[in-house]
Amino acid sequence: MISVFGSANMDLVAYVSQAPRRGETVTGHRFRTVPGGKGANQAIAAARAGGEVAFLGAVGDDGFGAEMRSTLTEAGVDVRGLRQVPGPSGIAHIVVDDGGGNSIIVVPGANGTVIGPSGHDLATIAGSRALLLQLELPMAAVVDAAQAGNVAGVPVYLTPAPAQPLPAELLEAVTTIVPNEHEAAAITGVSGPDAALDALLELVEEAVITLGSEGALYGARSGERLRVPAVKVDAVDTTAAGDTFVGALAVARTEGRGMADALRFASMAAALSVQREGASTSMPTRHEIENALG
Repeated sequence: MISVFGSANMDLVAYVSQAPRRGETVTGHRFRTVPGGKGANQAIAAARAGGEVAFLGAVGDDGFGAEMRSTLTEAGVDVRGLRQVPGPSGIAHIVVDDGGGNSIIVVPGANGTVIGPSGHDLATIAGSRALLLQLELPMAAVVDAAQAGNVAGVPVYLTPAPAQPLPAELLEAVTTIVPNEHEAAAITGVSGPDAALDALLELVEEAVITLGSEGALYGARSGERLRVPAVKVDAVDTTAAGDTFVGALAVARTEGRGMADALRFASMAAALSVQREGASTSMPTRHEIENALG
């Protein structure tokens, strides 16, 4: 089983020809609400990619919370660890331009009430084969979850987004860090993916830097290095590509696949997701991924 300790947001998505600059108002051509949040996205991505997944987090007692719980359940995710708290659920305001690029504002809502893993969360983490973490919950809670996974001998995957300083006690508990190129540079202070990879490996055992249309770069302290090219596609919406990649990567690794094979599987899942709109709605099924890989 894969545990995901993280955020659940309702994505409020506006589609525009070009994103507004500061002080500018533009007219959008479409709007939709889509269940998302980096934690929920990764849980749904992993479940659709064939994994057994448990989600640990919080939603509010509003309509958004009920919809997010339903979406996770329909994807096959175990939501016994999804608590309901008084007040609003988390939301993300997303602007998607015609080139598929996006900008995002996150308002934590119920996610901000998760001050640490509960007893149920700790038991679920300890019984997992992988733990996925992101940074849309309070940092103290993320650190506690990572340490719980580390103590239990569970591989801990961290998506360091939104980018922010990472405490040493978190990095010490992380097995694999999966930043994009910008996050890797922010964490290390080093530009260029190869140099940033070397710097990341001074902090954690292994790292995967996602490079968008340039693929992904992997390294481990053992000296192994891999570069996997991206699948060439016409992107429609890149909102959940990174989360799809991580969810699929965790599934492949818990199934015992080698890293090269796992990266190809994850890259194909991400490539399929960017050809569709939305976050949770864009994630491919196991059948779709395997068919595309041939």
